[in-house]
Amino acid sequence: MSDKSRGAYWAANIRIITISMVIWALVSFGFAIILRPLLSGIPVGGTDLGFWFAQQGSILTFIVLIFYYTSYMNKLDKEFDVEE
Repeated sequence: MSDKSRGAYWAANIRIITISMVIWALVSFGFAIILRPLLSGIPVGGTDLGFWFAQQGSILTFIVLIFYYTSYMNKLDKEFDVEE
């Protein structure tokens, strides 16, 4: 792998990590903590949406992000020919 393609590979890797962390932080801190008073009037499954995000939504979002990151990195590894 040349230095140029290695740099492109790591740039793509860092970009997807950054995007994933921003989404995770928005859901776990933004929706569950900061925006909870605004979401408290929306009912979901017998409770309000803010509480749901704090208890379930952030965990489910994190699991989805893990699977997306895995599939994206597999595709990226194939593209740069560094797959195992």
